[in-house]
Amino acid sequence: MSIRSIRSLLADDPQVGAGNVLTSRIALGVGLDEPLLTFDTPVDDHAAWQPFTLRELDRAVRARAAALHALGVVPRDPVVVYATDAADHVLSFLALARLGAIPALLNPNLDGERAARYISRLGATGVLADAEHLTALAGHETGTPALPEIATLGAGDPDAAPEPYRHWSGDPVAITHSSGTTGMPKAVVHSHASLYAAIRHRLSLPRPQGSDRMLSALPAPHAATLIAVNLALSTQAEIALLSRQAGAGVLDAIESWQPRGVIGFAATWSELAHHDLAERGLDSVALWWNTGDCAHEVHIRRLIATGSRETVTRQGRGRTPGSLFVDGLGSTEMGHSHFFITHGPGTERYGRCVGRPHAFVDCAVLGPDGEPLGPGEVGELGTTSPTLALGYWNDSATTFRTRVRGYFLTGDLMYRDEEGYWYHVDRAVDSVELGDGKRLFTAMSEERVLAACPEVVDCTVVAVKDGERVVTDILLQLTAGADPATDRTKEVTAALDEHSAATVRQVLVVDGDRIPLGPTGKVRKVLLRRQYLDSVAAR
Repeated sequence: MSIRSIRSLLADDPQVGAGNVLTSRIALGVGLDEPLLTFDTPVDDHAAWQPFTLRELDRAVRARAAALHALGVVPRDPVVVYATDAADHVLSFLALARLGAIPALLNPNLDGERAARYISRLGATGVLADAEHLTALAGHETGTPALPEIATLGAGDPDAAPEPYRHWSGDPVAITHSSGTTGMPKAVVHSHASLYAAIRHRLSLPRPQGSDRMLSALPAPHAATLIAVNLALSTQAEIALLSRQAGAGVLDAIESWQPRGVIGFAATWSELAHHDLAERGLDSVALWWNTGDCAHEVHIRRLIATGSRETVTRQGRGRTPGSLFVDGLGSTEMGHSHFFITHGPGTERYGRCVGRPHAFVDCAVLGPDGEPLGPGEVGELGTTSPTLALGYWNDSATTFRTRVRGYFLTGDLMYRDEEGYWYHVDRAVDSVELGDGKRLFTAMSEERVLAACPEVVDCTVVAVKDGERVVTDILLQLTAGADPATDRTKEVTAALDEHSAATVRQVLVVDGDRIPLGPTGKVRKVLLRRQYLDSVAAR
C-alpha cells in the first residue's frame, strides 16, 4: 500500500480523528517498521534521537495506557500532563486518547504557582508530572491528586492495555491552553473532529516539499504539536520533536538531524535571527512552516536565504539555494492556522500579510457592532471553521463572550485588500486609540521598525495611556556588532506613521532578558504596560 493510499483511506474514513490516528494506522497494517517519531531525550529503551517505528510507538503507547488504566483512569477523565520532555507530552496524549480520557497538556515554562491555580480550575482527576514539576507544584494547592511520576508509565504491560475507546466526532480529546500573555492562560478544549479537520483537508492536497521529514520546534503541549504529530502519522512522514525551542538548540538540531522542513512559532524565528545563519549547516531545509502569530518580514527573509529546495529545469531535477517559508495566522482556539501565504526568494508581499484563508475557513473583518467591514477597513477577525475548539473548559462565560453571529472573535485586528489578501495589524488588547479616528498598532509599528532599521534584530513597542495622552516606548534588540550607544530615535520614528511617531517617549536598546515572555515565548506586553504604569505611580 502506497503513502497516497494511506492518506486517502484516512481522509475518507469519517471515524478517524485526533483521538485515534495511531490505532487507525496500526489497523491498516502497513509501514509498521519504518522510522516515524523521534524524541530528543531517552524514552524507555530508546536513546535520544533514536526513532520509533509505528510498531514501537504503538507498544510504548499501549504500555502507558495499561498503566493509566490500572490507576483508574477512564473515559472522560481530564488528566493534567505537566512535564519538560516532548516525549512525555506526546506519549501521554496518545495513551490517554486511547483510553478516551482527556489530556490537559500544561506548558513546562508555566511557574508552579500559576500552574497550580490553572489546574485547580480544571477539575481534573489527576496530575501526571515529572520530578521537576512535581517539585514546582509542592506547597501549592491544586485540588487534584498527583499520579505516579510520569517516567514510571513506560513500565506498564502493553498487552494489558484495554481495547481502544471508540471516539465520536464531538468527544473532547485534549485541553491545551492559550499563551497567557494577558494573564492566566485559558483552558481550550478540542474535539476528536476539530483537531483533525485541517489534517483531513491536507490529505487531499499534494504533499509539500520538505514535509516528509519535519523538525518540530513547537512547544510540545500546544495544540499545534498534536496536529503535527497526527499529520505525520497520517502521511507516514518522519517527525522529530524538540523539548525546548531556544534558537541555538534548534540550529544544533537542524545540523545534526538534517530535516527537510522545520515547523515552529514566530518567537523561534526571531531567536534564529540573532544568529549568523550563513555559518550554520542549514542546507537540508527546503521549508519553514510558521503557525500561531504571523512572522516578521526581516526574520522570514533571513530564513529563506538559507537552505535549498528541489527544482526542475531543462537540465533536469536539481537543488536550488534558498528555501520557502509558509506563514499564516492561528491560535489555540482556532485549532489551526486559518490563513496561509508562501514566501521564497523573490517574493515581495509582506507588510504583515498572512495571505488568504484556507478553503475550510469562513471569516470576516467585523466592526464594534459585529457587522462585516469592507476592504481596507480595520476591525476584529471573526472566523468559523471545523477546526475551531469547542470552547473554554469550565468557563462558559468566556466561551460565549467570544462568539458573535456564528463567528469566533479571535482578538486580532486585521483588514483585507481588494485582491482578497488579509493583513494582521495588532492584537486588540495591544493597540491604543489616539483620537480623531486614529489608532496605534504596536505589531505593525514593530514590523515597520524592523524593516527600516537593519541593525535591529527584534523590536517591542509598548504603548499606554498616561492620563489623556498616549506614551510609547520602543525597545530594541540589536544585531551582533551594532553599537548600543548610538541614538536611533530619528531612524525609528521615521519608520512609523506620523500619529504613532508623535507618541514616542523613548527608544531604548535592551537585552533580551529585559523582555518578559509568556510560556510559549510571546512577549507579555500587558506586563510591560503594568511596569510602566507602576513606575509612573511611584514617582
